[in-house]
Amino acid sequence: MPIGIQTFAKLREGDGHYYVDKTAYALQLIDQGNCYFLSRPRRFGKSLFLDTLKELFEGNRALFSGLYADAHWDWTQRYPVIRISFGGGVLASVADLHDSLDGQLLPHEAACGLAQQMLSMRRRLSHLIEALHAQCGQRVVVLVDEYDKPILDNITDSARATEMREALKDLYSVLKDSDAHLKFVLLTGVSKFSKVSLFSGLNHLEDITLDARFSAICGYTDEDVDTVFAPELPGLDREDIRRWYNGYNWLGEGVYNPFDVLLLFRHRDFRPYWFETGTPTFLVKLLAERQFFTPDLSQVMAMEQLISSFDVEDIPPEALLFQTGYLTLRGREELSRAQWVYTLGYPNREVETSLNGALLKGYGVPDRQGLTARMQLLKLLRAGDATGMQAVFHALFASIPHDWYRKNKLAEFEGHYASVFYSYFAASGLEIRLEDTTNHGRIDMAVLFNNAVWLFEFKVVELVPKGEALAQCRRRGYAEKYRGRGEPIYLIGIEFSRTTRNIVGFEVETENPVG
Repeated sequence: MPIGIQTFAKLREGDGHYYVDKTAYALQLIDQGNCYFLSRPRRFGKSLFLDTLKELFEGNRALFSGLYADAHWDWTQRYPVIRISFGGGVLASVADLHDSLDGQLLPHEAACGLAQQMLSMRRRLSHLIEALHAQCGQRVVVLVDEYDKPILDNITDSARATEMREALKDLYSVLKDSDAHLKFVLLTGVSKFSKVSLFSGLNHLEDITLDARFSAICGYTDEDVDTVFAPELPGLDREDIRRWYNGYNWLGEGVYNPFDVLLLFRHRDFRPYWFETGTPTFLVKLLAERQFFTPDLSQVMAMEQLISSFDVEDIPPEALLFQTGYLTLRGREELSRAQWVYTLGYPNREVETSLNGALLKGYGVPDRQGLTARMQLLKLLRAGDATGMQAVFHALFASIPHDWYRKNKLAEFEGHYASVFYSYFAASGLEIRLEDTTNHGRIDMAVLFNNAVWLFEFKVVELVPKGEALAQCRRRGYAEKYRGRGEPIYLIGIEFSRTTRNIVGFEVETENPVG
Protein backbone atom coordinates (compact mmCIF):
# COMPACT_ATOMS: atom_id res chain seq x y z
CA MET A 1 0.00 0.00 0.00
CA PRO A 2 1.56 3.33 -1.07
CA ILE A 3 0.43 5.11 2.10
CA GLY A 4 2.02 8.54 2.45
CA ILE A 5 4.08 8.22 -0.75
CA GLN A 6 4.00 11.54 -2.59
CA THR A 7 6.93 10.90 -4.91
CA PHE A 8 6.03 9.32 -8.23
CA ALA A 9 9.47 7.75 -8.75
CA LYS A 10 9.43 6.16 -5.29
CA LEU A 11 6.01 4.68 -5.94
CA ARG A 12 6.83 3.37 -9.42
CA GLU A 13 10.27 2.04 -8.53
CA GLY A 14 9.08 0.46 -5.28
CA ASP A 15 8.34 -3.18 -4.69
CA GLY A 16 4.88 -3.84 -6.06
CA HIS A 17 2.99 -0.73 -4.95
CA TYR A 18 -0.58 -0.32 -6.11
CA TYR A 19 -1.00 2.64 -8.47
CA VAL A 20 -4.17 4.06 -10.00
CA ASP A 21 -3.18 5.57 -13.35
CA LYS A 22 -4.02 9.28 -13.50
CA THR A 23 -1.75 10.12 -16.43
CA ALA A 24 -4.66 10.43 -18.87
CA TYR A 25 -5.88 13.40 -16.81
CA ALA A 26 -2.39 14.90 -16.92
CA LEU A 27 -2.27 14.74 -20.72
CA GLN A 28 -5.79 16.09 -21.01
CA LEU A 29 -4.83 19.15 -18.96
CA ILE A 30 -1.72 19.77 -21.04
CA ASP A 31 -3.59 19.37 -24.33
CA GLN A 32 -6.44 21.72 -23.40
CA GLY A 33 -4.65 24.62 -21.72
CA ASN A 34 -1.60 25.73 -19.80
CA CYS A 35 -2.56 27.54 -16.58
CA TYR A 36 -4.77 25.82 -13.97
CA PHE A 37 -5.94 25.91 -10.39
CA LEU A 38 -7.25 22.85 -8.52
CA SER A 39 -8.70 22.67 -5.01
CA ARG A 40 -9.11 19.35 -3.24
CA PRO A 41 -9.24 18.35 0.46
CA ARG A 42 -6.11 17.17 2.24
CA ARG A 43 -4.87 13.60 1.72
CA PHE A 44 -6.41 13.29 -1.75
CA GLY A 45 -3.24 12.78 -3.77
CA LYS A 46 -2.63 16.33 -5.00
CA SER A 47 1.09 16.17 -4.20
CA LEU A 48 1.51 12.85 -6.01
CA PHE A 49 -0.30 14.20 -9.06
CA LEU A 50 1.99 17.24 -9.19
CA ASP A 51 5.05 15.01 -8.91
CA THR A 52 3.66 12.87 -11.73
CA LEU A 53 3.48 16.00 -13.90
CA LYS A 54 7.05 16.89 -12.94
CA GLU A 55 8.38 13.50 -14.07
CA LEU A 56 6.30 13.68 -17.23
CA PHE A 57 7.62 17.10 -18.29
CA GLU A 58 11.19 16.09 -17.41
CA GLY A 59 10.83 13.12 -19.75
CA ASN A 60 11.49 10.25 -17.34
CA ARG A 61 9.76 7.67 -19.52
CA ALA A 62 10.91 4.59 -17.59
CA LEU A 63 8.61 5.58 -14.71
CA PHE A 64 5.57 5.51 -17.00
CA SER A 65 5.98 2.04 -18.45
CA GLY A 66 2.56 0.49 -18.98
CA LEU A 67 0.68 3.67 -18.13
CA TYR A 68 -1.52 5.72 -20.46
CA ALA A 69 1.13 8.41 -20.93
CA ASP A 70 3.73 5.90 -22.10
CA ALA A 71 2.09 5.60 -25.51
CA HIS A 72 0.58 9.09 -25.76
CA TRP A 73 3.29 11.55 -24.69
CA ASP A 74 6.02 13.04 -26.86
CA TRP A 75 9.10 11.77 -25.03
CA THR A 76 11.49 13.66 -27.33
CA GLN A 77 10.58 16.89 -25.56
CA ARG A 78 11.86 17.82 -22.08
CA TYR A 79 10.97 20.91 -20.10
CA PRO A 80 12.55 22.63 -17.09
CA VAL A 81 10.36 22.31 -14.00
CA ILE A 82 10.15 24.46 -10.86
CA ARG A 83 8.18 22.79 -8.13
CA ILE A 84 7.30 24.80 -5.02
CA SER A 85 5.66 23.20 -2.00
CA PHE A 86 4.50 24.70 1.29
CA GLY A 87 3.34 21.37 2.68
CA GLY A 88 6.27 20.75 5.01
CA GLY A 89 5.80 22.21 8.48
CA VAL A 90 4.02 25.28 9.81
CA LEU A 91 5.07 28.70 8.51
CA ALA A 92 4.30 31.11 11.34
CA SER A 93 5.56 34.34 9.77
CA VAL A 94 6.45 35.98 6.48
CA ALA A 95 10.09 35.46 7.43
CA ASP A 96 9.40 31.70 7.64
CA LEU A 97 7.76 31.88 4.23
CA HIS A 98 10.79 33.60 2.71
CA ASP A 99 13.11 31.07 4.33
CA SER A 100 11.10 28.20 2.82
CA LEU A 101 11.18 29.81 -0.63
CA ASP A 102 14.89 30.53 -0.34
CA GLY A 103 15.62 26.85 0.28
CA GLN A 104 13.49 25.79 -2.68
CA LEU A 105 14.80 28.30 -5.20
CA LEU A 106 18.51 28.02 -4.35
CA PRO A 107 19.10 24.61 -6.02
CA HIS A 108 17.50 25.82 -9.25
CA GLU A 109 19.49 29.05 -9.17
CA ALA A 110 22.73 27.15 -8.57
CA ALA A 111 22.00 24.81 -11.49
CA CYS A 112 21.44 27.84 -13.73
CA GLY A 113 24.57 29.58 -12.50
CA LEU A 114 22.59 32.52 -11.12
CA ALA A 115 24.59 34.49 -8.59
CA GLN A 116 22.89 35.07 -5.23
CA GLN A 117 21.56 38.62 -5.11
CA MET A 118 19.65 40.64 -2.54
CA LEU A 119 16.37 40.49 -4.42
CA SER A 120 12.79 39.98 -3.36
CA MET A 121 11.38 36.47 -3.69
CA ARG A 122 9.19 37.75 -6.50
CA ARG A 123 12.22 39.04 -8.45
CA ARG A 124 14.19 35.85 -7.79
CA LEU A 125 11.42 33.64 -9.13
CA SER A 126 10.98 35.88 -12.17
CA HIS A 127 14.73 35.82 -12.95
CA LEU A 128 14.86 32.06 -12.46
CA ILE A 129 12.02 31.44 -14.92
CA GLU A 130 13.68 33.62 -17.55
CA ALA A 131 17.08 31.99 -17.00
CA LEU A 132 15.71 28.44 -17.29
CA HIS A 133 13.88 29.32 -20.49
CA ALA A 134 17.03 30.81 -22.02
CA GLN A 135 19.30 27.99 -20.86
CA CYS A 136 17.07 25.02 -21.81
CA GLY A 137 15.47 26.45 -24.91
CA GLN A 138 12.06 25.34 -23.63
CA ARG A 139 9.41 27.20 -21.71
CA VAL A 140 9.25 26.50 -17.98
CA VAL A 141 6.75 24.42 -16.01
CA VAL A 142 5.77 25.77 -12.56
CA LEU A 143 3.96 23.50 -10.11
CA VAL A 144 2.86 24.90 -6.74
CA ASP A 145 1.71 22.46 -4.05
CA GLU A 146 -0.25 23.59 -0.97
CA TYR A 147 -0.24 27.14 -2.33
CA ASP A 148 -2.58 28.26 0.49
CA LYS A 149 -1.08 26.48 3.50
CA PRO A 150 0.89 29.48 4.82
CA ILE A 151 -2.44 31.33 5.12
CA LEU A 152 -4.38 28.41 6.57
CA ASP A 153 -1.61 27.80 9.12
CA ASN A 154 -2.43 31.24 10.51
CA ILE A 155 -6.15 31.47 9.84
CA THR A 156 -7.02 32.07 13.51
CA ASP A 157 -4.81 35.18 13.51
CA SER A 158 -6.36 37.38 10.84
CA ALA A 159 -3.55 39.96 10.88
CA ARG A 160 -0.84 37.36 10.32
CA ALA A 161 -2.96 35.49 7.78
CA THR A 162 -3.43 38.74 5.86
CA GLU A 163 0.35 39.33 5.83
CA MET A 164 0.83 35.82 4.42
CA ARG A 165 -1.83 36.41 1.81
CA GLU A 166 -0.22 39.63 0.61
CA ALA A 167 3.24 38.04 0.44
CA LEU A 168 1.91 35.10 -1.57
CA LYS A 169 -0.14 37.40 -3.78
CA ASP A 170 3.07 39.25 -4.68
CA LEU A 171 4.91 35.98 -5.37
CA TYR A 172 2.18 34.41 -7.50
CA SER A 173 1.79 37.54 -9.65
CA VAL A 174 5.04 36.43 -11.32
CA LEU A 175 3.11 33.59 -12.94
CA LYS A 176 1.09 36.05 -14.99
CA ASP A 177 3.91 38.49 -15.71
CA SER A 178 6.15 35.62 -16.93
CA ASP A 179 3.54 34.11 -19.23
CA ALA A 180 5.84 34.32 -22.30
CA HIS A 181 8.35 32.04 -20.55
CA LEU A 182 5.89 29.46 -19.20
CA LYS A 183 4.79 26.18 -20.75
CA PHE A 184 2.44 25.00 -18.00
CA VAL A 185 1.30 26.17 -14.55
CA LEU A 186 -0.73 24.33 -11.91
CA LEU A 187 -1.50 25.56 -8.40
CA THR A 188 -3.14 23.16 -5.96
CA GLY A 189 -4.38 23.56 -2.43
CA VAL A 190 -7.27 22.93 -0.08
CA SER A 191 -9.01 26.28 -0.31
CA LYS A 192 -9.69 28.92 -2.89
CA PHE A 193 -9.29 32.51 -1.81
CA SER A 194 -11.40 35.18 -3.44
CA LYS A 195 -10.42 36.80 -6.73
CA VAL A 196 -10.26 40.23 -5.13
CA SER A 197 -7.53 39.11 -2.73
CA LEU A 198 -4.99 36.39 -3.44
CA PHE A 199 -6.15 35.68 -7.00
CA SER A 200 -6.40 39.25 -8.23
CA GLY A 201 -3.13 38.78 -10.12
CA LEU A 202 -3.97 35.28 -11.33
CA ASN A 203 -7.13 35.84 -13.33
CA HIS A 204 -5.63 33.87 -16.21
CA LEU A 205 -5.79 30.58 -14.28
CA GLU A 206 -8.52 28.14 -15.29
CA ASP A 207 -10.20 26.80 -12.17
CA ILE A 208 -10.93 23.09 -12.71
CA THR A 209 -12.18 22.44 -9.16
CA LEU A 210 -15.83 22.24 -10.25
CA ASP A 211 -15.30 20.71 -13.67
CA ALA A 212 -17.08 17.43 -14.36
CA ARG A 213 -14.24 16.31 -16.65
CA PHE A 214 -11.80 16.38 -13.75
CA SER A 215 -14.01 15.34 -10.83
CA ALA A 216 -11.99 12.12 -10.46
CA ILE A 217 -8.54 13.64 -11.08
CA CYS A 218 -7.73 12.85 -7.43
CA GLY A 219 -9.18 9.93 -5.49
CA TYR A 220 -10.30 6.42 -6.42
CA THR A 221 -13.45 5.62 -8.38
CA ASP A 222 -15.71 2.61 -7.83
CA GLU A 223 -14.10 1.00 -10.86
CA ASP A 224 -10.61 1.59 -9.42
CA VAL A 225 -11.58 -0.14 -6.18
CA ASP A 226 -13.16 -3.07 -8.01
CA THR A 227 -10.28 -3.59 -10.45
CA VAL A 228 -6.96 -2.24 -9.18
CA PHE A 229 -7.67 -3.29 -5.60
CA ALA A 230 -9.63 -6.47 -6.38
CA PRO A 231 -7.14 -8.70 -4.47
CA GLU A 232 -7.84 -6.73 -1.27
CA LEU A 233 -11.65 -6.96 -1.32
CA PRO A 234 -12.27 -10.53 -0.04
CA GLY A 235 -13.20 -10.47 3.62
CA LEU A 236 -14.54 -6.91 3.54
CA ASP A 237 -18.15 -5.85 3.00
CA ARG A 238 -18.13 -4.03 -0.36
CA GLU A 239 -21.21 -1.97 0.49
CA ASP A 240 -19.69 -0.91 3.81
CA ILE A 241 -16.58 0.31 1.97
CA ARG A 242 -18.80 2.40 -0.28
CA ARG A 243 -20.94 3.70 2.58
CA TRP A 244 -17.97 4.65 4.76
CA TYR A 245 -15.46 6.09 2.29
CA ASN A 246 -17.07 6.89 -1.07
CA GLY A 247 -19.16 9.91 -1.98
CA TYR A 248 -16.87 12.84 -2.74
CA ASN A 249 -18.02 14.65 -5.85
CA TRP A 250 -17.14 17.75 -7.87
CA LEU A 251 -19.96 17.67 -10.46
CA GLY A 252 -18.75 14.48 -12.16
CA GLU A 253 -17.78 10.96 -11.17
CA GLY A 254 -17.69 10.34 -7.43
CA VAL A 255 -14.53 9.18 -5.69
CA TYR A 256 -13.25 7.57 -2.51
CA ASN A 257 -10.69 9.23 -0.27
CA PRO A 258 -7.51 7.30 -1.21
CA PHE A 259 -5.99 7.64 2.27
CA ASP A 260 -9.00 5.85 3.80
CA VAL A 261 -9.03 3.08 1.22
CA LEU A 262 -5.33 2.28 1.56
CA LEU A 263 -5.45 2.16 5.36
CA LEU A 264 -8.61 0.06 5.31
CA PHE A 265 -6.93 -2.53 3.08
CA ARG A 266 -3.84 -2.52 5.28
CA HIS A 267 -5.60 -2.82 8.65
CA ARG A 268 -8.82 -4.58 7.54
CA ASP A 269 -10.80 -2.46 9.98
CA PHE A 270 -13.27 0.41 9.45
CA ARG A 271 -12.05 3.56 11.15
CA PRO A 272 -12.11 7.33 10.47
CA TYR A 273 -8.56 7.28 9.12
CA TRP A 274 -8.80 10.53 7.15
CA PHE A 275 -10.65 12.47 9.82
CA GLU A 276 -8.15 11.48 12.51
CA THR A 277 -5.25 13.07 10.57
CA GLY A 278 -6.54 16.59 11.21
CA THR A 279 -8.97 17.74 13.90
CA PRO A 280 -11.05 20.63 12.51
CA THR A 281 -10.73 22.78 15.67
CA PHE A 282 -11.12 26.07 13.82
CA LEU A 283 -14.09 24.75 11.85
CA VAL A 284 -15.90 23.53 14.98
CA LYS A 285 -15.31 26.88 16.67
CA LEU A 286 -16.58 28.75 13.60
CA LEU A 287 -19.78 26.67 13.38
CA ALA A 288 -20.50 27.29 17.07
CA GLU A 289 -19.82 31.02 16.82
CA ARG A 290 -22.10 31.33 13.77
CA GLN A 291 -24.79 29.29 15.58
CA PHE A 292 -24.91 26.83 12.70
CA PHE A 293 -27.86 24.44 13.00
CA THR A 294 -26.00 21.13 12.69
CA PRO A 295 -28.95 19.09 11.33
CA ASP A 296 -28.71 21.35 8.26
CA LEU A 297 -25.29 19.90 7.50
CA SER A 298 -26.88 16.90 5.83
CA GLN A 299 -28.39 19.18 3.18
CA VAL A 300 -26.98 22.67 2.69
CA MET A 301 -28.25 24.86 -0.15
CA ALA A 302 -25.84 27.52 -1.40
CA MET A 303 -25.09 29.63 -4.44
CA GLU A 304 -21.82 28.97 -6.26
CA GLN A 305 -20.35 32.26 -5.05
CA LEU A 306 -20.82 31.15 -1.43
CA ILE A 307 -18.90 27.88 -1.73
CA SER A 308 -16.31 28.67 -4.40
CA SER A 309 -14.06 31.03 -2.44
CA PHE A 310 -13.51 32.90 0.80
CA ASP A 311 -11.13 35.39 2.35
CA VAL A 312 -9.33 35.88 5.64
CA GLU A 313 -11.85 38.47 6.83
CA ASP A 314 -14.94 36.66 5.53
CA ILE A 315 -15.18 32.87 5.85
CA PRO A 316 -18.66 31.46 5.15
CA PRO A 317 -19.02 28.11 6.97
CA GLU A 318 -20.45 26.55 3.80
CA ALA A 319 -17.31 27.39 1.82
CA LEU A 320 -14.98 26.10 4.52
CA LEU A 321 -16.96 22.87 4.98
CA PHE A 322 -16.98 22.19 1.25
CA GLN A 323 -13.39 23.07 0.46
CA THR A 324 -11.96 21.13 3.39
CA GLY A 325 -13.94 18.00 2.46
CA TYR A 326 -16.46 17.81 5.31
CA LEU A 327 -19.28 18.44 2.83
CA THR A 328 -19.40 17.55 -0.85
CA LEU A 329 -21.62 18.29 -3.83
CA ARG A 330 -24.87 16.36 -4.05
CA GLY A 331 -26.33 18.21 -7.01
CA ARG A 332 -27.00 21.59 -8.59
CA GLU A 333 -29.90 23.38 -10.22
CA GLU A 334 -29.91 26.36 -12.54
CA LEU A 335 -32.34 28.90 -11.11
CA SER A 336 -31.90 31.22 -14.06
CA ARG A 337 -29.30 31.75 -16.75
CA ALA A 338 -25.84 31.32 -15.15
CA GLN A 339 -27.37 31.32 -11.64
CA TRP A 340 -26.71 27.96 -10.01
CA VAL A 341 -27.72 26.72 -6.59
CA TYR A 342 -25.76 23.79 -5.16
CA THR A 343 -26.81 21.12 -2.69
CA LEU A 344 -24.11 20.03 -0.27
CA GLY A 345 -24.11 17.07 2.10
CA TYR A 346 -21.86 14.68 3.95
CA PRO A 347 -19.77 12.60 1.55
CA ASN A 348 -19.99 9.44 3.65
CA ARG A 349 -20.53 7.83 7.05
CA GLU A 350 -16.94 8.47 8.19
CA VAL A 351 -17.28 12.23 7.92
CA GLU A 352 -20.83 12.40 9.28
CA THR A 353 -19.96 10.34 12.34
CA SER A 354 -16.58 11.94 13.09
CA LEU A 355 -17.51 15.55 12.44
CA ASN A 356 -20.58 15.34 14.65
CA GLY A 357 -18.49 13.79 17.39
CA ALA A 358 -16.18 16.81 17.20
CA LEU A 359 -19.15 19.18 17.11
CA LEU A 360 -20.52 17.76 20.36
CA LYS A 361 -17.42 18.99 22.14
CA GLY A 362 -17.71 22.30 20.32
CA TYR A 363 -21.26 22.65 21.63
CA GLY A 364 -20.16 22.10 25.20
CA VAL A 365 -20.56 18.34 25.79
CA PRO A 366 -17.56 16.96 27.74
CA ASP A 367 -15.81 14.01 26.06
CA ARG A 368 -16.30 11.52 28.89
CA GLN A 369 -20.02 12.20 29.33
CA GLY A 370 -20.54 12.12 25.58
CA LEU A 371 -18.90 8.69 25.23
CA THR A 372 -20.81 7.26 28.22
CA ALA A 373 -24.11 8.54 26.88
CA ARG A 374 -23.35 7.14 23.42
CA MET A 375 -22.80 3.66 24.82
CA GLN A 376 -26.02 3.91 26.85
CA LEU A 377 -27.98 5.09 23.83
CA LEU A 378 -27.02 2.08 21.71
CA LYS A 379 -28.03 -0.28 24.51
CA LEU A 380 -31.41 1.46 24.85
CA LEU A 381 -32.04 1.36 21.10
CA ARG A 382 -31.24 -2.33 20.94
CA ALA A 383 -33.58 -2.98 23.87
CA GLY A 384 -36.33 -0.82 22.39
CA ASP A 385 -36.35 1.27 25.58
CA ALA A 386 -37.49 4.70 24.40
CA THR A 387 -38.39 6.07 27.84
CA GLY A 388 -34.90 5.26 29.13
CA MET A 389 -33.49 7.84 26.72
CA GLN A 390 -34.93 10.69 28.76
CA ALA A 391 -32.56 10.13 31.67
CA VAL A 392 -29.58 9.71 29.34
CA PHE A 393 -30.20 12.96 27.49
CA HIS A 394 -31.15 14.87 30.61
CA ALA A 395 -27.77 13.91 32.08
CA LEU A 396 -26.05 14.79 28.80
CA PHE A 397 -27.42 18.34 28.74
CA ALA A 398 -26.81 18.72 32.47
CA SER A 399 -23.13 17.89 31.87
CA ILE A 400 -22.64 21.07 29.80
CA PRO A 401 -20.96 23.45 32.26
CA HIS A 402 -22.69 26.70 33.16
CA ASP A 403 -19.44 28.50 32.37
CA TRP A 404 -19.64 27.23 28.80
CA TYR A 405 -22.99 28.99 28.30
CA ARG A 406 -21.53 32.14 29.85
CA LYS A 407 -18.63 32.17 27.36
CA ASN A 408 -20.71 31.32 24.29
CA LYS A 409 -23.47 33.29 22.64
CA LEU A 410 -25.84 30.33 22.45
CA ALA A 411 -28.16 30.96 25.37
CA GLU A 412 -30.85 32.26 23.01
CA PHE A 413 -29.98 29.96 20.10
CA GLU A 414 -33.09 27.78 19.87
CA GLY A 415 -31.36 25.31 17.56
CA HIS A 416 -28.61 24.55 20.07
CA TYR A 417 -30.55 21.78 21.82
CA ALA A 418 -31.69 20.05 18.64
CA SER A 419 -28.15 20.41 17.26
CA VAL A 420 -26.65 18.61 20.25
CA PHE A 421 -29.35 15.91 20.10
CA TYR A 422 -28.84 15.30 16.37
CA SER A 423 -25.03 15.40 16.50
CA TYR A 424 -25.12 12.89 19.32
CA PHE A 425 -27.07 10.37 17.21
CA ALA A 426 -24.94 11.09 14.13
CA ALA A 427 -21.73 10.61 16.13
CA SER A 428 -23.01 7.14 17.07
CA GLY A 429 -22.92 6.10 13.41
CA LEU A 430 -26.68 5.57 13.12
CA GLU A 431 -28.73 5.85 9.93
CA ILE A 432 -30.50 9.18 10.22
CA ARG A 433 -33.00 10.94 8.00
CA LEU A 434 -33.52 14.64 8.68
CA GLU A 435 -36.57 16.68 7.73
CA ASP A 436 -37.99 13.44 6.37
CA THR A 437 -40.89 14.38 4.10
CA THR A 438 -44.34 12.80 4.46
CA ASN A 439 -47.61 13.74 2.79
CA HIS A 440 -48.50 15.76 5.92
CA GLY A 441 -45.25 17.51 6.73
CA ARG A 442 -41.62 16.94 7.68
CA ILE A 443 -40.37 14.78 10.53
CA ASP A 444 -37.54 16.49 12.40
CA MET A 445 -35.46 13.32 12.67
CA ALA A 446 -35.99 9.66 11.80
CA VAL A 447 -33.56 7.00 13.02
CA LEU A 448 -33.60 3.51 11.49
CA PHE A 449 -31.81 1.01 13.73
CA ASN A 450 -32.10 -2.60 14.86
CA ASN A 451 -35.27 -3.29 12.85
CA ALA A 452 -37.15 -0.41 14.41
CA VAL A 453 -38.12 3.15 13.45
CA TRP A 454 -37.60 6.06 15.83
CA LEU A 455 -39.33 9.35 14.93
CA PHE A 456 -38.38 12.51 16.83
CA GLU A 457 -40.04 15.92 16.95
CA PHE A 458 -38.33 18.80 18.80
CA LYS A 459 -39.90 21.91 20.31
CA VAL A 460 -38.80 24.73 22.61
CA VAL A 461 -41.38 24.85 25.39
CA GLU A 462 -41.33 28.64 25.71
CA LEU A 463 -42.54 28.92 22.11
CA VAL A 464 -45.33 26.30 21.91
CA PRO A 465 -47.94 24.74 24.24
CA LYS A 466 -46.60 21.89 26.39
CA GLY A 467 -47.15 18.51 24.77
CA GLU A 468 -47.14 19.97 21.24
CA ALA A 469 -44.16 17.90 20.05
CA LEU A 470 -45.86 14.50 20.34
CA ALA A 471 -49.23 16.00 19.43
CA GLN A 472 -47.80 17.15 16.11
CA CYS A 473 -46.48 13.64 15.40
CA ARG A 474 -49.97 12.24 15.94
CA ARG A 475 -51.83 15.03 14.15
CA ARG A 476 -49.69 14.82 11.03
CA GLY A 477 -49.59 11.05 10.91
CA TYR A 478 -45.79 10.78 10.80
CA ALA A 479 -45.90 7.03 11.42
CA GLU A 480 -47.88 6.31 8.25
CA LYS A 481 -44.85 6.46 5.99
CA TYR A 482 -43.10 3.66 7.89
CA ARG A 483 -45.92 1.22 8.63
CA GLY A 484 -45.19 -0.79 5.52
CA ARG A 485 -41.79 -1.78 6.93
CA GLY A 486 -43.43 -4.12 9.43
CA GLU A 487 -41.26 -2.83 12.29
CA PRO A 488 -41.97 -1.22 15.67
CA ILE A 489 -42.40 2.55 15.41
CA TYR A 490 -41.58 4.90 18.27
CA LEU A 491 -43.02 8.43 18.20
CA ILE A 492 -41.04 10.66 20.56
CA GLY A 493 -41.85 14.29 21.33
CA ILE A 494 -39.00 16.17 23.02
CA GLU A 495 -39.36 19.64 24.49
CA PHE A 496 -36.44 21.79 25.60
CA SER A 497 -36.43 24.83 27.84
CA ARG A 498 -34.09 27.70 27.20
CA THR A 499 -34.58 28.70 30.84
CA THR A 500 -33.46 25.41 32.41
CA ARG A 501 -31.23 24.53 29.43
CA ASN A 502 -32.45 20.97 29.46
CA ILE A 503 -35.24 18.60 28.46
CA VAL A 504 -38.53 19.40 30.20
CA GLY A 505 -40.81 17.19 28.15
CA PHE A 506 -40.23 13.67 26.82
CA GLU A 507 -43.32 11.81 25.60
CA VAL A 508 -43.29 8.43 23.88
CA GLU A 509 -45.91 6.58 21.92
CA THR A 510 -45.16 3.10 20.56
CA GLU A 511 -46.84 1.54 17.56
CA ASN A 512 -46.18 -2.16 16.97
CA PRO A 513 -46.85 -3.48 13.48
CA VAL A 514 -49.86 -5.72 12.97
CA GLY A 515 -48.82 -9.35 12.59
